[in-house]
Amino acid sequence: MLTKTKIYLSSPHMGGTEQKFVDEAFDTNWIAPLGPHVDGFENDLQRYLGEDKHVAALSSGTAAIHLALQLLNVSKGDEVLCQSFTFSASANPIIYQGATPVFIDSEPDTWNMSPELLEIAIKDRIEKHKKPKAIIAVHLYGMPYKAKEINEISKTYNIPVIEDSAEALGSSYFGQPCATLSDVGILSFNGNKIITTSGGGALIVKNASLKNRAVFLSTQARDNAPHYEHSNIGYNYRLSNVLAGIGRGQMEVIDDRVNARRKNFDFYKTNLSQFNSIEFLEEPQGFFSNRWITCIKTDSFEARERIRLTLQEDDIESRPLWKPMHVQPIFKDCLRFTNGISEDLFEKGLCLPSGSNLNQEDLDRILNNILKTPNI
Repeated sequence: MLTKTKIYLSSPHMGGTEQKFVDEAFDTNWIAPLGPHVDGFENDLQRYLGEDKHVAALSSGTAAIHLALQLLNVSKGDEVLCQSFTFSASANPIIYQGATPVFIDSEPDTWNMSPELLEIAIKDRIEKHKKPKAIIAVHLYGMPYKAKEINEISKTYNIPVIEDSAEALGSSYFGQPCATLSDVGILSFNGNKIITTSGGGALIVKNASLKNRAVFLSTQARDNAPHYEHSNIGYNYRLSNVLAGIGRGQMEVIDDRVNARRKNFDFYKTNLSQFNSIEFLEEPQGFFSNRWITCIKTDSFEARERIRLTLQEDDIESRPLWKPMHVQPIFKDCLRFTNGISEDLFEKGLCLPSGSNLNQEDLDRILNNILKTPNI
């Protein structure tokens, strides 16, 4: 008996040429950590983001945030202002450095860091002689944050911004690619992202010296000597040549992947906007989202759960929006500046299947299950 295939929230989608690059790595025996595909992948990303940027390919987006904090000299006892409505990987590297996160709630237009609360938090910490060392802002679900306002605050108080673009490759802000809007940018190529290297990430910086420092730290901080000499603590954070080969193939289809995800959003919005109980996150003027994940906000926790459980019964994966960091058990004692927006989004919001490999039959199946959900 044939059974329906599970529909995942966001599964990997190969373009077809990835195998060519991987085979080349095998044929030339570049299986060791580094090789020509790492340089090639970095160059591909640099061309896509802008030739004035410098890219270091790393093992994960989390590693990229960790190295970004080190490049900004964040250390034990420092405070870092971090968007609360995000995945824990945005905040965990702050702890790696022995620093303390201070969480900032969202604004309603993009669901990202509130510039108003950010400035309130900075003034509060300065008054208490604890000027923050850095700001981590996130382009959530591919929607750019309010970069102009946050960069102005950054400049006013001389606090650098780490731009978490893990979910935003292919998004842009007034024509400028996300990951290039701030002091340091990061990307993720995890299996569920817009493109994938299986596991991987990248650090985007403004000059070659910062890239060289990041590469040095990411390769165990080995000094220039014929033997293994170490004057700094380093990390095993560099992307492998084989995985970089996958990334090179994925970069050939990045525009197709963005278009497919945006079409998913349009399909859901066209067919579900008739319900007053369902809201979609719109793009403000000048903002362009890759629509990595299509999210809806319902009018209650109960409505969200009815939709989620109806989809689950037909083996369709959906997921509540991120649980804010300031209500996570591990961060419950951290200072926070909140307005209730992210908690409301977590309670009422749902991520719908959004993979670029969804076909029309998949989309119709998802829609039909939502439409049969009681009392939506």
